[in-house]
Amino acid sequence: MTIVAGRVRAAGPVLHPRICAALTAVSCLVHLWLAASGHHDPWLGVLMIALAAVCVPCTVHIWRHSRVGALHQVTVSALAMVGLHAVLLLGAGGSGHAHGGGPASNAVASSGAAGLLLVIGLEITTALLAATLVARLRRRAAVAS
Repeated sequence: MTIVAGRVRAAGPVLHPRICAALTAVSCLVHLWLAASGHHDPWLGVLMIALAAVCVPCTVHIWRHSRVGALHQVTVSALAMVGLHAVLLLGAGGSGHAHGGGPASNAVASSGAAGLLLVIGLEITTALLAATLVARLRRRAAVAS
């Protein structure tokens, strides 16, 4: 940290970690909203609350200090969520699909595939932001050495 015009200024990138932390916070809020909405079984709601609780400290660490450990945890968690939601999408997405004279696929309307795709996009973006921030911080550390 450096002091510029009487204010403390971070020595590293500022906007990138803030966007990454904000997107992680949005993911936490989405999990809490889905848990509270009651569209899932109670055990799944409890699991989503637990996942959000695990991610909140990382959000704070990324916002304040751009800690690489927190960024790694967010990247791994986001990629795990991408894999889980992709399995859910592929498992439910084929339910309305038919070949040869049957009705066209109605997977988006019947299985919530659009919502799963939005979650996958959010998590891929979160993982990408966290991974690129780690790369920036490592490059900055290598140049400073």
